[in-house]
Amino acid sequence: MRKILLITALCGLFATAMAEEIATVSTKFKLLGPNDKILVEVFDDEAIPSVACYLSRAKTGGISGAIGVAEDRSDAAIACRQIGPVRLTEEIRTGKADGDVVFKKRTSLIFKSMQVVRFYDPRRHVLVYLTYSDRIIEGSPKNSISVVPIQPWPDTGT
Repeated sequence: MRKILLITALCGLFATAMAEEIATVSTKFKLLGPNDKILVEVFDDEAIPSVACYLSRAKTGGISGAIGVAEDRSDAAIACRQIGPVRLTEEIRTGKADGDVVFKKRTSLIFKSMQVVRFYDPRRHVLVYLTYSDRIIEGSPKNSISVVPIQPWPDTGT
């Protein structure tokens, strides 16, 4: 059993998507260790590089946060924007009903992660990004969405 937990923890360390940290804001002073914070991060959708998503999420501080064993809260918000011409592949147009995971971040040592899932709404020609937190035993209903209308990109002449 301990081997399974160790393997799961190691996989979680290497399977997290990369995001660029834009800013942090302290929300609660901690005498020992770093303060609790709100992180603002940005990541590009790898399948659609012309879409960038900004994610704000809670980060637990203190001693447990400093050594990486704290469980972060499930609170998060997301805003995604078209930043260039978007080309939707057939795979995206006919995406899975349960969405495609485009970002995943470990938010506890083993059992909890925050993820962003992309859906395509062909009737309205938009991409929908949903962020939520899941846990092996019990997930959280807290979630946030962002909708990116796919619009023609102006020709810049370059």
